Amino acid sequence: MTHRPRQLLCTAALAGAALVCGPALAQLPPADPSSVWTIQDENASVSSATVTDRYYTNGLRISWASPTDAAPDWLAGVGQKLWGNGRQRMVFDLTQQIYTPFDTKVAIPPPGDRPYAGVMMGTFGLISDTATSRSTFTLGLGMVGPAALGKQAQDFVHSVIGQKKDFGWDTQLNNEPMLQITSSRVWRLKTGTIGNLETEALPELTAGVGTVRVYALTGVTFRVGQGLDADFGVARVRPGLSGGDAFTRTRKFGWYFFAGGNGQAVAHDITLDGNIFQNSNSVKRIPYVGEAQFGFAVLAYGARLSYTQVVQTQEFRHQKGGLHQFGSLALSVRF
Repeated sequence: MTHRPRQLLCTAALAGAALVCGPALAQLPPADPSSVWTIQDENASVSSATVTDRYYTNGLRISWASPTDAAPDWLAGVGQKLWGNGRQRMVFDLTQQIYTPFDTKVAIPPPGDRPYAGVMMGTFGLISDTATSRSTFTLGLGMVGPAALGKQAQDFVHSVIGQKKDFGWDTQLNNEPMLQITSSRVWRLKTGTIGNLETEALPELTAGVGTVRVYALTGVTFRVGQGLDADFGVARVRPGLSGGDAFTRTRKFGWYFFAGGNGQAVAHDITLDGNIFQNSNSVKRIPYVGEAQFGFAVLAYGARLSYTQVVQTQEFRHQKGGLHQFGSLALSVRF
């Protein structure tokens, strides 16, 4: 496994640039007294893909977003210095991601195939909303390796659905603690109407630095529907274009279809490069990754249900099967 300090430092600088966009006066949305709970699952079986257990196999996430203006004064002050005036929310989530090789029927995956890896991370963050933008900063702590319970989670699901177990989990990445810092901003750009339908573009910049992944992402989502001012796009398990979990109720019923894409420059990914402080399996990472995504969201009765289909380019050399596909299903409920 090799490391590129200059790339890491450059991408860390991008993370800082994405975070500190400069305080500015902005129009504020109305205060929101409700919190938002979200459960989300990403899996190739929730898609049109015919092979389900390969590469990014599953991502399960549970999150909570506070009402607006609920952050302690000292934390709200930090957010105001970073982003200026905004409606702030605290966010917490717990995420587990599972990665497997292409060939899951052998005890020792062949050289060049993606390593088995489980990632478990708890994240604390702060969201700041204006009428036209959403800025997010998160700090995540977690584990990679057997302690992330990737094997146990996958074996349980396979036993429930009657699918055979994967054989190579004894070769997974070793236990290592992880730290991840991520910063992002999404802008809401209204692009007119089509009859009684609203249209918008949601350009996004994201940067992350840490032992899990060092990367920069830029992309845009286009959407059409009704009630678009309720959110900033659907949520994704990062990395990926994500409008976040928090949404407001601006009408009794809202909906939209969306499509977009992003490009990612990746300087480090522990699930591909292998353990940092120990020897482990690894593959040759591709430094540039692209994604296309499309789907829909429905907002009604204080809930938002969304589905996203993701098509992803190869992440490492000699990756088999062409473009990787998975589906992302999320339910968010206001309380």
